[in-house]
Parts: sequence; C-alpha cells; structure tokens
Amino acid sequence: MGSAARLSAPGALVLWAALGAAAHIGPAPDPEDWWSYKDNLQGNFVPGPRSPSPFLPASGDPASERSGTLYMCISSRPPFWGLVNAAWSLCAVGKRQSPVDVELKRVLYDPFLPPLRLSTGGEKLRGTLYNTGRHVSFLPAPRPVVNVSGGPLLYSHRLSELRLLFGARDGAGSEHQINHQGFSAEVQLIHFNQELYGNLSAASRGPNGLAILSLFVNVAGSSNPFLSRLLNRDTITRISYKNDAYFLQDLSLELLFPESFGFITYQGSLSTPPCSETVTWILIDRALNITSLQMHSLRLLSQNPPSQIFQSLSGNGRPLQPLAHRALRGNRDPRHPERRCRGPNYRLHVDGAPHGR
Repeated sequence: MGSAARLSAPGALVLWAALGAAAHIGPAPDPEDWWSYKDNLQGNFVPGPRSPSPFLPASGDPASERSGTLYMCISSRPPFWGLVNAAWSLCAVGKRQSPVDVELKRVLYDPFLPPLRLSTGGEKLRGTLYNTGRHVSFLPAPRPVVNVSGGPLLYSHRLSELRLLFGARDGAGSEHQINHQGFSAEVQLIHFNQELYGNLSAASRGPNGLAILSLFVNVAGSSNPFLSRLLNRDTITRISYKNDAYFLQDLSLELLFPESFGFITYQGSLSTPPCSETVTWILIDRALNITSLQMHSLRLLSQNPPSQIFQSLSGNGRPLQPLAHRALRGNRDPRHPERRCRGPNYRLHVDGAPHGR
C-alpha cells in the first residue's frame, strides 16, 4: 500500500497499461510490426524513432525519482527503435546513421567520381506498386534486372525497391535535408551489391552491401514523367489502404532522373530498422517536381486497412541523425557553379550509352 500510494495518477495509469499489456495472451507479434514512424496507431503505443520510454523518471527530476512517480522519458533519450529489439541496436548507438543534413560548404569536390550508370537490358520496367502501411513502395519484377553502377560504387548494385517518403505539408517530408532545408518528398532507390551478395538481406549485413539513390521532390505546376505514372488517379487510388497493391508495366526508369544533375555521396545506414550501417548514399542535387494534386493524392493514402480509422501515410521519415566526422563528397566543383549541369559527367548513362540517355 505504501509504494502504491506514492504513485501519481498519471504514473498509476502508465503502470496499469503496462500490466494490462503484459497480461495479454496471444501470438507473438512479428518483429517487423514493432516499430512505426508515429507513436500511436489505433490507440496502441507503437515505438516511433523518438518514442518516449515508459517507466523511467523524467531526466534531472530528483523529486520524481524519490517519490517513485512514473513518467515518460524525454526525447533526449536514445531513439526507441534501438531499444525494443536487440537486432536493431544500431538505431540507438550507431555512429554512421541516416538521414543527415547536408551542408554544402562541407562537401568535398572529387573530380575522380565517374557518372552514374543505369542498366535495364534495354527493357521496360514492371512491378508492383504497394501500400506497405509505412511507405509507397514499387517492387520491381525479377526481370528485367535493373542495375546501377558508377559514381562512388565499386560494384554493380541491383534495384530492390523504390520507396516514396512525403510530408503532411509542402517543404517538409524528405528524410535528408540540404543546408537545413527539407523538400516535400524524397524518392529512394534501394539497391544491393549483387556481385558480393545473393539478396538484400545478406547485403544489409555486410560491407559495401547497399546503395541508395535519393531524389528530392518539390510541389510545382509540372510533374516528373515517371512519377506521373505512379501518381495518376487511376493508379494511386488502387493503393488507398495498407496492403493494397497494383501491378504496373512499361515503365522507363531513366525518366525519373533529371536531364542533368550532380550528386553528393556519404557512408550511412538504412533509415529504418535494423539501421544497418552498410549503405552508400547518393543524393541527386537537382530536385524533381510533382503537382499539388498528386501530392494531395499521396496524403489521402491510409497507413491502416479500410476497417480501421484513417491515418495518413504522410510523415513517414526518420528524424535527422548526426553527421559527425563523416566525409561528404560531390562530383561538382563548388568553385565553379556554372559547370553544374554541363558535360557527360552530369548525365545518367543508360545501358552504356556514351553521352547519357
């Protein structure tokens, strides 16, 4: 009675919720369901990237520690993804985590970075557009095999997924930022090193395993032709709810890229659990466009099934992580900005074409 009497009303409620969760008997949840971008889904606490940890006194509050009052810990504590599963510990303690804010003054010009190369075997891309409940994902079919090489990559990397992240408001939705400035959305092309590893899972655990090309997206009056195929009304309404999927074909992936661009590269991690630090990130420095109507259609996608309350898929990005002492390299000389988009080094080379697409 004595110890229980020292609990405040909020603390007692937190403890009661914990005891209720512990007493629940049922099948063990899939570890993949142990995390979210938001801390509350359908009234249930699901660990977000900065979720507070219950049952800890507020940091720096000796009075609460003496009284035994229970609080939710403040956001300065370690990211919660790394605390709910031992296999995800890098999310909390890793030193090369992503995403980051890129300060252009810190980017080192590397004149020896070759242009990026895309290989599709001369075939059109096909695959499944999928609402995962966290992202809009495009999962390519096994054939044709789509590879990327060049730039900072020492090996050929095979495309495994195209992932689209976006925000609830314009100008905020990308995971990465440039000079402390976000974008409305970010497209991430996730590849694994097919020369050293047999699949994405194995590559995520080994050195030089993954490569992610990232393209930023602004809201404007026009739209990128590749994204228009994914976001037209007939397509996007087919994936309105979690687990909805729709098959697409005859896609030209090279149309996703700007006609000319530079890129910035750094060594980082997956921005979702398990936060493996095996990723070479390549950030394209020229943003794409989509229309306000297309962005609105994205925000109408639900992260829940139709039987549950609507909660927008927007806001599906991890907070920025410290860059620390990692190097940022770029293929554009900041001393000569007029050369930004000139010459074959600033074009995507498709299927070995000598001067770009």
